[in-house]
Amino acid sequence: MQVSVESGEGLERRLLVDLPAERVQGEVDKKLAELAKTIRLDGFRPGKVPPRVVRQRFGEQVRQEVYGDLIQATFYEAASESKLVPVGDPSIELRDAAEEGGLGYTATFQVMPEVELASLEGKEVSKPVAEVSDADVDEMIDKLRKQRTTWEDVDRAAQDGDTLYIDFKGFVDGEAFEGGSAENVPLVLGSGSMIEGFESGLLGAKAGEERTLELSFPEDYRADHLAGKAATFEVKVQRVAEPRLPEVDEAFVKEFGVDEGTEEALRAEVRKNMEAELEQRLGSMLKDNVMTLLRESNPLEVPDAMVQQEAERMKQQAVQEMQARGQQTAMDLPASIFEDQARVRVHLGLLVGQIIDDHKLEAGEDELRQTIEKLAQSYEDPQEVVDYYMNNPQQRSSIENLVLENKVVDWVLDQVKVNEDRRTFSEVMNPGE
Repeated sequence: MQVSVESGEGLERRLLVDLPAERVQGEVDKKLAELAKTIRLDGFRPGKVPPRVVRQRFGEQVRQEVYGDLIQATFYEAASESKLVPVGDPSIELRDAAEEGGLGYTATFQVMPEVELASLEGKEVSKPVAEVSDADVDEMIDKLRKQRTTWEDVDRAAQDGDTLYIDFKGFVDGEAFEGGSAENVPLVLGSGSMIEGFESGLLGAKAGEERTLELSFPEDYRADHLAGKAATFEVKVQRVAEPRLPEVDEAFVKEFGVDEGTEEALRAEVRKNMEAELEQRLGSMLKDNVMTLLRESNPLEVPDAMVQQEAERMKQQAVQEMQARGQQTAMDLPASIFEDQARVRVHLGLLVGQIIDDHKLEAGEDELRQTIEKLAQSYEDPQEVVDYYMNNPQQRSSIENLVLENKVVDWVLDQVKVNEDRRTFSEVMNPGE
């Protein structure tokens, strides 16, 4: 077997392989002999077809099959001989062999890139820091109270935040339109759930009052036949109800599993949960900053095949998550929409893997258990979760990867200048607000 290598653009390589005629013919003869034992042809007994006839009838077909078998058998052998690591399936093109009767082919493929990590000397990483304040705990408890809001009917003029139960009918050009009427519908004033002017037009209304609202649908309204049109709404207010927040009493506290039943105990439990969530989010943000620095400091061309495989995996994960949320959809998501993110992941995976190899980082048994125990704290039966991860090879492997990633983050932080970026709890947990 003769092998030569040509370099294409970037990671592309072309492997030119020539197999001698003797090897090809030997495989053809072997396959024809096996075929002769089983074929049936008119005028001949089974297994008694003359070799000349077998070769005449099936020689070309068998030769093509042999070509396929030999390419499959020799490609990785030739790549290994050339010290190449192919990524993905090669593109094969037959060509004239160096020897008449032999087999010549060109295999085009991409190879794994050589990863040479750049020095991080002089680089900086931003480390977000925050803490849970008393005001943050107050705000969280207020949210818990609002989640348990009750509504009581009142005999007064409606104001923002009240819920009105209304009957309404809408008209465009004097004609009632489909979907424009309802009865006893709850509407929270100030919620912005109706078109502009509808809710503000009911401020000050009382139970039993009727009002006529002259409004216009927005130009970009979702129903094209109504977009931009003037409309009249006849509204009758059936009831006005105001929100009542529960007191932070023993009954309220115990609803959250705090058996002591005191406000102090609830605050302590809320703070504990908030601090755990904050620690996790801060760690995730720091890891993102570290990985961004690694990627930007080490530009790298990555194999398309690896990107496509990762994009397909991300697609399948997205579909599973949608189904888990009850979103049954027949829509076939194209893997291409995940390619940019997949390319980033593959890039980082190669860099992280190189750091792990270079510095011989390992996930010890104690570190695995500690990480799993930390993850299990939020579950009702933490030990059950620990046992599940420790005894499930696939889940255990995912934790090993997490531990190693965290070690890579620690290694990077030791190489760079770390600048604290102080933020509030809300800025960390609710960045969009």
